[in-house]
Amino acid sequence: MKIEKNISKELQTSVAWTAALTVLFVFFNRSAENLPSTLVALPFFVVLYFLLFSTGKENSSAQIRNWIDGNVKKAVIFPALLIILYFGYNLLNHQNPFQGAVSMIPYLVFFPVLVFAATRSNVKKIDWLDFTTFVLFLIPITLIDATPSGKLPETGHDFDSAYRIMMMLVAVYAFATVRGLDDIGFFPEFKLKSLFTAILVWLAFYGFVFIVGYSVDFIQFKGHEDFNNELFTKVSLTLVTTFLHTALFEELFFRGLLQNLLSKRINQSKTWITFWKWGLAILIPLAILVGYTLDGGMQWFPALVTLLIFLAAFYIERSGAFGKGDYTALAITGVIFGLVHYHSGSIVYIGFACIAGWAYGYTWIKTKNVFYAALVHTLVNSSALIFGLELIK
Repeated sequence: MKIEKNISKELQTSVAWTAALTVLFVFFNRSAENLPSTLVALPFFVVLYFLLFSTGKENSSAQIRNWIDGNVKKAVIFPALLIILYFGYNLLNHQNPFQGAVSMIPYLVFFPVLVFAATRSNVKKIDWLDFTTFVLFLIPITLIDATPSGKLPETGHDFDSAYRIMMMLVAVYAFATVRGLDDIGFFPEFKLKSLFTAILVWLAFYGFVFIVGYSVDFIQFKGHEDFNNELFTKVSLTLVTTFLHTALFEELFFRGLLQNLLSKRINQSKTWITFWKWGLAILIPLAILVGYTLDGGMQWFPALVTLLIFLAAFYIERSGAFGKGDYTALAITGVIFGLVHYHSGSIVYIGFACIAGWAYGYTWIKTKNVFYAALVHTLVNSSALIFGLELIK
């Protein structure tokens, strides 16, 4: 009875968050020219985000896991329904969901679920099959050109895409529900302490970025011509869409999954120093390579940041004041997160991205919630617009 009440409460909370987001969706797409596309997208938007706000809930996930009970046929029902939703939305928008790289979507959706349903459902220890599954799932979904991506809505202010929502749902379902990694923290919640933590991390990080970035001409202050409703609307829309389209996706995979898996694996090994040494030995050369293959000064900056991050993790781990492996995993994940921003073409930007990875991961450790890490990520990404800054990449 208590479990049923908890599930009912979780679902009611999901309904409330979905309703609030739906109001914003309709508000920003209320113009007459956007109305047809908005009406087509609305039911899919509501269903997908209700699932997104519900799938990671602990009691709901545990109940579904108990129902599946290692049955592969039951495990694939949810991903199959997601594919039907995605293809149906694209067909309603007169798009062919079977063309090009999109034909890989059934593989992407079923692959991690089948792996975990067949081999991992009763295995507690994190091992290399978990990491291999993670990599073989993440790399294709970030590299393939998912066209049509199912923008929500197709015309108007694009809140997100059905494709990205579906991939987040698959990741949470596969790793949390089927695999049993029940502490990903992928659910919206309001805790004043967690909110204060997120805001303080954002202000501390961006204060550091502003001081250092201004001194090396990475940041220039432009200001705003006028503080009006148009600027307020632009900032508001940017915050919402950045949170949904970028921050939530990246924080789920880097913090909720990769950092989480690494932390557990290091803790299980009972020897954080080995992972720390290997992480530093691999990532320092990569940071040097990244710095010296890009044009501009300060080629040493990514390597210096990497070294400082690992030194911080070393002293925190050695103090024994926190869980063994948490900060080694944070250092490794943070630097990887920064280095994958190589595409930005900016040496300073990559170094700051490594530090940002530490900030987001630290927020996840303190709040155990992906949504608060995503909030910090959103505020960081939107700070240039909020404060009227220009980043010289």
